[in-house]
Amino acid sequence: MPNFRGTRFTNAHETMVWCSKNKGAKGVTFNYEAMKALNEGVQMRSDWTLPLCTGAERIKKDGKKAHPTQKPEALIYRVLLASTKPGDVILDPFLGSGTTAAVAKKMGRHFIGIERDEAYAAVAKERIANAEPPEDMDDFDIPQKRTEPRVPFGTLLERGLIEPGTRLFDTRKRFYAKVRADGTLIADGRRGSIHKVGAEVQGAPACNGWTFWHYEEKGQAQPLDHLRQVVRDGMKESA
Repeated sequence: MPNFRGTRFTNAHETMVWCSKNKGAKGVTFNYEAMKALNEGVQMRSDWTLPLCTGAERIKKDGKKAHPTQKPEALIYRVLLASTKPGDVILDPFLGSGTTAAVAKKMGRHFIGIERDEAYAAVAKERIANAEPPEDMDDFDIPQKRTEPRVPFGTLLERGLIEPGTRLFDTRKRFYAKVRADGTLIADGRRGSIHKVGAEVQGAPACNGWTFWHYEEKGQAQPLDHLRQVVRDGMKESA
């Protein structure tokens, strides 16, 4: 949003509202793992820095911008990746140049677009027609860990993926723990699950032991979650 008069700090962001109809709404999608992966393994922040819609992406008619506020596809891609699944229906009641619909089509989502300006609608239709759907929808299948089968830590010991006595540590190697044969850990006299001990050594109310504790494999630190995924992959193959 422009600030022509210069009487206050210039607007450097636009606000996006992310919400549901009510607190008890069911079926709300938030692809946390996808956002974390997109952000190089770090939880996605609420402030995003994305390039403006310029260059070849900017649609022009007769040398002029076809739409004054065309959104960059990168923005819509992130929004849809975060909050939708393949096959979902996306509604854009102010379709404009068709960015939402075009990106939805490219990501294997359905869409409903509404635009009352005939010139903008024509631009959107042409853009949507040129958008190609995914060749392989498996590329857009992002499983959520909460929907994957539960794997107790003890299963790793039963399958020989980790041995009793293995020394675990956090990423900064401030805390260490030893694996016991029953799937519990011991660290500085504390005994319990990977989650309980991880929380206690940090003085934290809770801890995800799968991502907090690491082990050494070929000289590299790996999170326990890596071994959990090995078990889950094996479950899929045998299903």
